Amino acid sequence: MIDHIIPEAAGGQTVWDNLCVACHACNEYKGAQMQAPDPLTDELATLFHPRRQPWRGHFCWSEDGSHIVGLTPTGRATVAALNMNHPVIVEARRRWVQVGWHPPPDDR
Repeated sequence: MIDHIIPEAAGGQTVWDNLCVACHACNEYKGAQMQAPDPLTDELATLFHPRRQPWRGHFCWSEDGSHIVGLTPTGRATVAALNMNHPVIVEARRRWVQVGWHPPPDDR
C-alpha cells in the first residue's frame, strides 16, 4: 500500500517525495507517528525516511536474516514503532532464507 512518510495529519502532502510503499501492518503501526522512542535510550528519535535516508545507514539484517536490526536511534525507533520484527514476519523471513529469497541480493 502507499504510505505518506510525513502523515497527512501532520501536514504531509501527497507528492512523490512524501510517498513510499509499505505493507499494511507497517502502515497501521506507524499511523500518524513521525517520532518514536529509541528502545536503547528511551529518547525520541525521528522515524526513518526512505526517500532521504539510506537503509544501510540505519538498519542491517541479523546474522540469520530473520530480523531487522536498528543501528541508529532512528533505525531502532523505526523497528520498534513499526513492529518490523513481528513474529509472523520473522517466521516468513526464516522460510524465505531457507529457499534463497531473502535477504534481498543487495543486502547480503
